[in-house]
Amino acid sequence: MIKALFSGVFAALLLAGCATVASKVAGGGHDYPEARSYAVSDDASADVDAALARAAENGKRVMVVMGANWCHDSRALAGWLATERFQTLIDDKYELVFVNIGMPQQDDGHNLQIAERFGLDELPGTPNLLVLTAQGELVNADTATTWRDTASREEDAIFSELQTLADKAV
Repeated sequence: MIKALFSGVFAALLLAGCATVASKVAGGGHDYPEARSYAVSDDASADVDAALARAAENGKRVMVVMGANWCHDSRALAGWLATERFQTLIDDKYELVFVNIGMPQQDDGHNLQIAERFGLDELPGTPNLLVLTAQGELVNADTATTWRDTASREEDAIFSELQTLADKAV
């Protein structure tokens, strides 16, 4: 009986940790929606492959967000992407994949081969945002690793950059 009760409470706590915060968080002079948990996958490479296949079928780009739960900038980006405004853009233009990269700077990196696959040998911080064509070409090689200040960016600037990348010629 106690074991069943404990299991139920533990499961409820795990699910609660995956929700996003409805309110905004003050950060760097800006307000942003922050995801409490950065959704990750057991097989990120397969998720990227599936997104590339869907993108080829529907004429979209693939947005690969490489970040981590411990990073407030990763959670800020995930929070923005979950808002209605960004979700509309994503639904129209992108296949979205979140990839957990752990803590590479402390020799606890995960899924780093995905960045290498698309020509990024080093990820200097988190998050990193890779925009790919359906053929796997990196559209934003010049800005993919510059998202580590997302919590300080303005909503309109983030949205504008993602809009531009959705249609950028390669």
